[in-house]
Amino acid sequence: MTGEITRRAIMGMAAALPLGTAMPAMAQDCRVENDAERRLHSDFAWLDRYAADNRVLIDSGTQTGIVFIGDSITQGWKDKRPAFFTPGRVNRGISGQTTPQMLLRMMADVIALKPRAVHIMAGTNDIAGNSGPMTQAMSRDNLAAMTTLARAHDVQVLLSAIPPAASFPWRPGLDTRTPIASLNRWLKSHAEQGGATWIDYHAVLDDGSGGMKPGLAKDGVHPTEAGYELMERLIAPVLAAQQL
Repeated sequence: MTGEITRRAIMGMAAALPLGTAMPAMAQDCRVENDAERRLHSDFAWLDRYAADNRVLIDSGTQTGIVFIGDSITQGWKDKRPAFFTPGRVNRGISGQTTPQMLLRMMADVIALKPRAVHIMAGTNDIAGNSGPMTQAMSRDNLAAMTTLARAHDVQVLLSAIPPAASFPWRPGLDTRTPIASLNRWLKSHAEQGGATWIDYHAVLDDGSGGMKPGLAKDGVHPTEAGYELMERLIAPVLAAQQL
């Protein structure tokens, strides 16, 4: 009922505006939120997001070296540093996503592309509860399942640390440092025990207190170009060694 009332209100505002007038920011924000809410019920993992791109890539016969799957931090990487994603490096980040959503995307957005490797960076939005309350055990299970799926299909795994964040602007008051540190300890151990390559972005971005170094994130969470450049310096030798 609330969604329908909001929708009617937005439509009414739009109808009252002169032709060619932009919708107010509040109305645009509400529309985006309503679209996201509908998608959670109709396409929880947002498999449709990259479906067409995947078909084109598969049909082209182009060899995929590595797929980067993740949330807005991964998506923003290509937005801010497109030159890093040379042919063979495929970005499959979706803003706001949690590990259960990414796990559901593994077959369509990673395995189906037959890459030699996958780069997994996830967990920020689990801690934020973007798709509902989650325990650390749930996050660990999903991440373990993603790595298991990759290995079962002979895909090398590059497992990334969750980048530092002193707070989440969209979840004010939430303790972020403690759960990030806890999940990163597990991720490192899981990588070492499972033969995955551990990529510790947290170490190069951390200000020493669990937050981002000044100038490396516009909101304390999402890296700036300078932040991504540091991340690229860290991973470049790994990609070069594996010819990815």
